[in-house]
Amino acid sequence: QVQLVESGGGLVQAGGSLRLSCAPSGRTLTPRTMAWFRQAPGKEREFVAAISGSGGNTGYGDSVKGRFTISRDSAENTVYLQMNSLKPEDTAVYLCASTFFSSSRPYTEADDYAYWGQGTQVTVSS
Repeated sequence: QVQLVESGGGLVQAGGSLRLSCAPSGRTLTPRTMAWFRQAPGKEREFVAAISGSGGNTGYGDSVKGRFTISRDSAENTVYLQMNSLKPEDTAVYLCASTFFSSSRPYTEADDYAYWGQGTQVTVSS
């Protein structure tokens, strides 16, 4: 069992930046694929970004390409999501997810992930 804990959310003005962090409690994240999803009220869960176990492969949702960057620090056992040029439509609860097995693929479907964090709220004001 992997318990994931997200942090770094908050309130920011449009055009600003935030960095989210995700760390497990008690176990290493490597070499699992890790991802960020987001869910806004009344909307379906949306894929944001994923990074493979080695960190060599990444994938992004169309709405965040060029603005968000996912990375991982094996030494700190942490995955990050750097969010720049934030827009009001980025407002959502951001959730960290992990695959069950080690993987080299940046999966984009929520069903590919076995473990989820509780989420951290990101609010972007206009």
